[in-house]
Amino acid sequence: MTLKPTTTSSRHLIDPEIVDLLDVFPTLNLSAETLPTVRAMMGAPVEGAPDPVELFPDVTTTEYRVPGAEGDPDVRVLYYEPKNKVTTPSAALVWIHGGGYVIGSADADEILCRRIVTETGAAVASVDYRLAPETTAPGLVEDCYAALRWIHGKADEFGIDAARIAVGGASAGGGLAACLAILARDRGEFPIAYQLLIYPMLDDRTASTRDPHPYAGEFLWTPGDNRFGWASILGNEPGGEGVSPYTAAARVESVEGLPATFISVGALDLFLEEDLDYARRLIAAGVPTELHVYPGAYHAYDMNPEAQVTGCYFRDFLGGLTRSLKG
Repeated sequence: MTLKPTTTSSRHLIDPEIVDLLDVFPTLNLSAETLPTVRAMMGAPVEGAPDPVELFPDVTTTEYRVPGAEGDPDVRVLYYEPKNKVTTPSAALVWIHGGGYVIGSADADEILCRRIVTETGAAVASVDYRLAPETTAPGLVEDCYAALRWIHGKADEFGIDAARIAVGGASAGGGLAACLAILARDRGEFPIAYQLLIYPMLDDRTASTRDPHPYAGEFLWTPGDNRFGWASILGNEPGGEGVSPYTAAARVESVEGLPATFISVGALDLFLEEDLDYARRLIAAGVPTELHVYPGAYHAYDMNPEAQVTGCYFRDFLGGLTRSLKG
């Protein structure tokens, strides 16, 4: 199937406070040839970037290597917790970074994880899962499941309430969090209290066999990047038959029994329609669901921390997480 190219510019619809970011953030243009360069660029230190420890000093970080699935290597997990721990068991969040399944690391989300700990009181286990295409499905979600299994096993030692463990992530991390929630439901070993899905990457059919709306996906994460990301994790072209819901959550037959859910996405994001569809399905299945669509926002708009729309996003997701995990 040949998809129609996007010919309608969406730049005039962008929130004025975040439009200038597009002039400094490089176009990814992901391919097998460009991937090493993009990874190096995304992993390089940013001059003048704030120090996470100075921003959120009342948080400790410990690196762990946790057992992976049978036959898989150990999984690196960065564990964040308040320096002044309360005596009563606290909530926890298994956090999964973004990057289209092919780039990124747990380290890149240190500021965000420290902020979550500071503002919610929950501990955060940030998963440094293996990347595609070197690792294909189900390796990535199995790494995340290993972290979920580990945090449940450590609940008593770490002072965590096992009934208040959530999963969450942004972009591909949100997609993996959604897959993790499905996998945990189906295996029935470890309960998940809440899933926090930030502009999640849920459906391999978007921009492969299904056209996005004409204003979606022009900036930051494009249809071409999306096809490359999905092809990398699947090991073949996206949009075909037989894709597992443990890889693309939108493929799940039933969403019944999934945990209460938060979903947020920008109106100009390539993932808008797949995220809306998933939210509708959850609501129709009786899953408590909070949905936010931010006008004028493209994918990863929250890289501008000063914009009002970013402030609204933090207010909404931190508020939703706090309410969902209250003791």
